[in-house]
Amino acid sequence: MESNQAIDVFAALSQSTRLDTFRLLMEYEPDGLAAGEIARRLEVPQNTMSTHLAILTRAGLIEAERHSRSIVYRAVVDRVREVTSFLVQDCCGGRPELCEPLVAEFTPCCAPKEPSHV
Repeated sequence: MESNQAIDVFAALSQSTRLDTFRLLMEYEPDGLAAGEIARRLEVPQNTMSTHLAILTRAGLIEAERHSRSIVYRAVVDRVREVTSFLVQDCCGGRPELCEPLVAEFTPCCAPKEPSHV
C-alpha cells in the first residue's frame, strides 16, 4: 500500500459516522448489511448515509452489491489487512518478539468458531 492510499483510508475513517459504519460492517462480515439497515442502526438519514458509504467505497474499505431492490454493503477485509500491514511494516526493528502482543490482540477475534450442535 502506498502512503497516499493509506491517507485516503484514514481520511475516510476520520469521521465518526463513517468509522461507526465501517465497524458495523466488520461486525456483519461476510454477509454485510443493506444501506437502509445501516442508516437505521446508526440513526442517520439515508441521504447522509449514502454520502458516507460513497466515501468509504472510494477509499476501498467497503464494497456494494445489489440484491433485488437493496444495495448490500460489505467490509473489504483485504483492505484492512493492507492497512494493518502498512502500519506495522517496519515494526520492532526486526525483533518479532516485540510484536507478539500486537499479533495476539487480533487472534481472539478471528479464531474459528466451534460448530453449534442443535
